[in-house]
Amino acid sequence: MRCFVSRGLPGLALERLARVHEVSVWPRPLPPEPGQLRAEAAAADGLLCLLSDRIDAALLDAAPRLRVIANYAVGWDNIDLQAAAARGIPVGVTPDVLTDATADMAMALLLAVARRLPQAAADVRAGRWRTWEPSGWLGLELAQATLAIVGAGRIGRATGRRAEGFGMNVVYVRRGDDLHAALAGADVVSLHVPLSQDTRHLIDAAALRAMKPTALLVNTARGGLVDQSALRHALAEGWIAGAGLDVTDPEPPAREDPLLGAPNLLVLPHIGSATRWARERMAERTVENLLAGLAGEPLPTPAG
Repeated sequence: MRCFVSRGLPGLALERLARVHEVSVWPRPLPPEPGQLRAEAAAADGLLCLLSDRIDAALLDAAPRLRVIANYAVGWDNIDLQAAAARGIPVGVTPDVLTDATADMAMALLLAVARRLPQAAADVRAGRWRTWEPSGWLGLELAQATLAIVGAGRIGRATGRRAEGFGMNVVYVRRGDDLHAALAGADVVSLHVPLSQDTRHLIDAAALRAMKPTALLVNTARGGLVDQSALRHALAEGWIAGAGLDVTDPEPPAREDPLLGAPNLLVLPHIGSATRWARERMAERTVENLLAGLAGEPLPTPAG
């Protein structure tokens, strides 16, 4: 059968796939445009896609041979699951294997923003470090600080375990809990929920207003969870003290996006799972889903 892979992947998993099926890999460093993706999917029995690929009903209509979709991600907000289910196309994802890498990144962002590392490093390079300063680059000490983890899934719990090692008081905010009350009591808020209609702009102006002016926000989940215009105002006007984002909406933000000029903001290029081990295991898990779907077997790790 023919498989289309929308980007080259690390590791040897695609070689395993190519031993069984015909494999076509998008050869360019940037993802295919929607029309290009639709054209490639039209002749495919299996589709291996990334978060940057929008898989909607129009694409599925153009791909009558498609038997399985394997998403190289733990989430599936780039895929219309209802449209896929209506056509009998199973969708696979890659849970578990990126849990620790992403939790590490959440803590790295937390530490960097809490201790104002980007500003301190920039000041060294700019010659603004003149001497040891008693009041220079003061930040948040993590011991005894309260961390509100919004979303108690695998990555949220893994982040919580790491934070407890720093002596933080960890509070998990689950669906149905009073979000604003949890935000009001937190020194740091870390987001770990999937993006859906219910969670889009979960952190809006009202939520940011509910936080302490000394509080920090960390997002390693999905950019759409945060109203970025509201976040820019919150940082510029001192509603909160800082933010660390590994995800944005869109990705990447435009160079002229005013968000990037906000104070005490660290933005990274969606590298939460970017360890060799995690990305290679993600590729293996994605290929396992693809092989199972093409064989008419249940997917090892289905979406939903």
